[in-house]
Amino acid sequence: MPTMTIGAFSKASRLSPKALRLYDELGLLRPARVDPGTGYRHYAPEQLERARLVAWLRRLGMPLAGIREVAALGPAEAAREVRAFWSRIEAETAARRDLASFLVDHLTGTAIAKETTMTTTLELRYAALSDTGLVRPANQDTAYAGTRVLAVADGFGAGGAPASGAAVEALKHLDDGPLPAGSVLNLLEDAVRGATEAVREVAGPADPRTGTTLTAMVWTGSRLALVHIGDSRAYLLRDGALHRITHDHTLVQSLLDEGRLTPEEATAHPQRTLLAKALTGDAAAPAPDLRLHDALAGDRYLLCSDGLTTVVPEDALRETLATVPDPAEAVRTLVAAATTAGAPDNVSCVVADVVRTA
Repeated sequence: MPTMTIGAFSKASRLSPKALRLYDELGLLRPARVDPGTGYRHYAPEQLERARLVAWLRRLGMPLAGIREVAALGPAEAAREVRAFWSRIEAETAARRDLASFLVDHLTGTAIAKETTMTTTLELRYAALSDTGLVRPANQDTAYAGTRVLAVADGFGAGGAPASGAAVEALKHLDDGPLPAGSVLNLLEDAVRGATEAVREVAGPADPRTGTTLTAMVWTGSRLALVHIGDSRAYLLRDGALHRITHDHTLVQSLLDEGRLTPEEATAHPQRTLLAKALTGDAAAPAPDLRLHDALAGDRYLLCSDGLTTVVPEDALRETLATVPDPAEAVRTLVAAATTAGAPDNVSCVVADVVRTA
């Protein structure tokens, strides 16, 4: 069988030799033959189509884990996955576009006028629920929903319950009065520092085994500022489509991002609950993610601990969020779904709707 050297194959496929070696290691694009003496890789001309697909998907910005999944599918199934991936990218890009628009307005002095107008027309309708589940002896989660603050924290370690409660308590003062969008991220950053100090007091300065995740949103009247660390999650249901707007800070998620695990392997990984980032007693703990999201009337947000997402698939989350109109009934339905699935962990969720008031 005629083969091409790695150099010739690299030119034809527009993938660098370094990329080809990585894709070989990951099992994404194996060479047709490896010289037993030199270790030199050779590729078959028939592999060019797959290589070009990989190159196109990388240029599209798809993570290696997604490319491996798409490359294993038939054309119709692969096309559906690419379409779904691009839909997620467009949603994320829209959020960044909205932030850029806000910054332009803020810097040119028009943000305050917009904020004043929008706060008279939009508000949140919300509900929160936390449940011990069917296996854990105590509930270490904290869920909170108020006029401006939505939060879920999942504590761990000997002081997990006090840690999650302290983190959420440190944010509640933001519920006390109007928050201008121009300074909400700074206010939230200050509140998170307070939450970190509160957790440190609970955990002790040198105990990384006690701490909490934190996923929270703060409402300004037109925008939601998001803070996130750990593996609790936030979702946005908009126009019937469910978008996850947080990224898990776990070892398994990093391996997925690098393409070193498939989604199927991740669900059974022995360290799937190992956090890469959380609020702990460690003074050098990494900072949470902070972002600003524009809100539209009709948006629905879900904040939840991993006690929900590990046992209830996203399709079921979307179905509940899309068909149960009352936030209080929605959180009860979500917790019930986790209970039906065995609820091996504490389950907490907050559902908030952006509604027009005038």
